[in-house]
Amino acid sequence: MDSLNDALEKLKLSGTDCSSDKLEGCLDCLLQALGQNNIESSEKIQQSGILQSFVNLLKLQTPSASKAAHIIAEIAKNELMRIPCVEVGLIPPLVQLLHSKDQEVLLQTGRALGNICYDNHEGRRAVEQAGGAQIVVDHLRSICTLTDPASEKLMTVFCGMLMNYSNENDSLQTQLIQMGVIPTLVDLLGIHSHNTALTEMCLVAFGNLAELESSKEQFAATNVSEEMVKLFKKQTEHEKREIIFEVLAPLAENDAIKMQLVEAGLVECLLDVVQNTVNSEKEEDNAELKTASDLMVLLLLGDESMQKLFEGGKGSVFQRVLSWLPSNNRQLELAGALAIANFARNDGNCIHMVDNGIVQKLVDLLDRHVEDGNVTVQHAALSALRNLAIPVVNKAKMLSAGVAEEVLKFLRSEMPPVQFKLLGTLRMLIDAQAEAAEQLGKNVKLVERLVEWCEVKEHAGVMGESNRLLSALIRHSKSKDVIRTIVESGGIKHLVTMATSEHVIMQNEALVALGLIAALELQPLHKEIQRLVFLDVVAKLRNHENKTVSQQASLTEQKLTVQS
Repeated sequence: MDSLNDALEKLKLSGTDCSSDKLEGCLDCLLQALGQNNIESSEKIQQSGILQSFVNLLKLQTPSASKAAHIIAEIAKNELMRIPCVEVGLIPPLVQLLHSKDQEVLLQTGRALGNICYDNHEGRRAVEQAGGAQIVVDHLRSICTLTDPASEKLMTVFCGMLMNYSNENDSLQTQLIQMGVIPTLVDLLGIHSHNTALTEMCLVAFGNLAELESSKEQFAATNVSEEMVKLFKKQTEHEKREIIFEVLAPLAENDAIKMQLVEAGLVECLLDVVQNTVNSEKEEDNAELKTASDLMVLLLLGDESMQKLFEGGKGSVFQRVLSWLPSNNRQLELAGALAIANFARNDGNCIHMVDNGIVQKLVDLLDRHVEDGNVTVQHAALSALRNLAIPVVNKAKMLSAGVAEEVLKFLRSEMPPVQFKLLGTLRMLIDAQAEAAEQLGKNVKLVERLVEWCEVKEHAGVMGESNRLLSALIRHSKSKDVIRTIVESGGIKHLVTMATSEHVIMQNEALVALGLIAALELQPLHKEIQRLVFLDVVAKLRNHENKTVSQQASLTEQKLTVQS
């Protein structure tokens, strides 16, 4: 520390005017002290007041500029020193140094700017005002094809600097994207995949940018998918694969990139990960299994990528996913059910899957989770069944397979996501299925639960689906017994309320149900009609702006008027 004090004293007395050898000796002494005890030494340097003199030392023509930038880089490792570095005006001369042709100067300047920007808003703003980011992006673009170690080290530092500059700052990330940094980073990844440090820095920079929607189109215009899959195949360590996964997940939210990843062979990699980790009890393997299967489900959210992987129901990927349902591994059961729900997004796929026995697999899966309250698996399996029940030809087959009975086992669930999917599945199943609608409509437990859920205002989805199912039971059964069950359970008032819903489709469904109630001349319905002032509600809807609703209101009003 004595030599540091001496050096600081010399610099204080002579500033930057001392002879070149003396100056170099003082700077070497500062570097040595910072290397031994960064926090204490950096604070001493600040207290001495000589930080200001580094503004001159950093001037482009100064022979000691590289060493001065190196000292700033070391000082800025101490988070308490970052704002003082900005306040004394070090950013503009550092940014000017980025125009140097000397590689060591560029390296230390990149480090200094990167360290000052780390978690430091003032530093980032100063670099932005001085135009530093654009210069670094231009440097990266011009040297990205060089493969000598010194150039690769400089690229690694520059990538790190841009990452620290823009981390968790949307506007600065957007700025980098507009500067065209993404194609350059993708080129770096492809050319330098042998260089671990540079590759990891590229991936972290990707992760920084990939969350932004505006980045995804730029990524989609590059061969990022191909490069990422190539890189993934080379990795043997969990940590490295995890970094790649963290970049792939936000990228794969873009449909074009989903397709590119599928074509680049990512799915096969993911299936291998699943196969290699499924029987492991290690925590890191379980985490990787979850990440891989989640990403697989995400790829299936794109219509094009999903259809490519379905391959008419004969695709190896589809077959592997089917094997996840009976696996007794919670994560794979969940991913399998979600994948089936995603495959079941068009009629052709749904019909094929039902014809090939998927329903029984899902029913068995649900049956294993009736008691354990595993909401995510229940929700996923019900979602799949609901989607499969949409095509008309599937409904009777699914009813014969006992889907309605299985779904009713979850009536006691107190979890809104499960309730919502349960209701949707039943509503799809009974569409134009009179017998099933009548059977369910006479089920007092079901109807009472629906009436109860019609009042859960805090869960609008559950409330809406309950109303729609009540109406559907009447509309599709056209049964006096069903209407009587609903009346006795207190459900009619909810249909009246539903007729005033903001959703046209719900208004129309309610009016059709109310019209059927009137047409079937039931006792004691006249009292209900009078007490609930049906006519007032229906009369108002005659003037509805939607033609379908106004016509249905007129029809319903006629029936109610005749009956009352």
